[in-house]
Amino acid sequence: MPRAFTDALLAGRVPIIMEVKRSDGEGAELMGERTIPEIVEQYVTAGAPCISVVTGKWFGGNDEMLREVAGMTDLPLLKKDFITREKQIVAAKEMGASAILLTAKILPSKTLQHLIELALGHGLTPFVEVVDQAELDTVVHPGDCIIAVNNKDINTREREPGDIDTSRSLLEATIQAGTPCPVSASAILDPRIAAELVDSGFKGLLIGTGLLRADSIQGWVDEFERHRAELKAPVTPRST
Repeated sequence: MPRAFTDALLAGRVPIIMEVKRSDGEGAELMGERTIPEIVEQYVTAGAPCISVVTGKWFGGNDEMLREVAGMTDLPLLKKDFITREKQIVAAKEMGASAILLTAKILPSKTLQHLIELALGHGLTPFVEVVDQAELDTVVHPGDCIIAVNNKDINTREREPGDIDTSRSLLEATIQAGTPCPVSASAILDPRIAAELVDSGFKGLLIGTGLLRADSIQGWVDEFERHRAELKAPVTPRST
């Protein structure tokens, strides 16, 4: 089964899928005067193991963005859009994607299951986004999928701040479902919170807005790494 995206994320020094996204859910510009090549270069320098490209129109995206990113890096790429048909899966593969987003919220369970199987058949990793146990229960072939807990609500077009507790509450169930790579996605703005999510058991994070709004992408990642190191440090018992 296709493993390039999953293996890259699991093996990466920095377990963050860094996202190329033109605007947030409210339509606010995220890239400023930066070009896509400049952002990708900064992500690669910061240690991104793989990259997400938001091609969905909600966020100002288009398919040409994915083609552009695929032409400048060999890192595995996630096509982030609302995929509902096989022809979109085939097109994603042709554009250079290694993984595709499948959003359980908008897909009937049988359709989701069919699309997971189609994605796997076309050599793509299904990146299945869920928000609750009911959606999690519909995921087939979890061992071949990345299951991502979305901290935002697409019913409001992700315009609300999001709730990190969604990830915290679903982590154990996501692990028990059998995915090799549970991911917390969206609304992760604080490097300290990001480090805590990884320390709690998430194997990866998907971050776009938090990185793109930071004064420095490298600085954000450095702070994340500092917090990770602090959480890993053994606690020295006090002498009596």
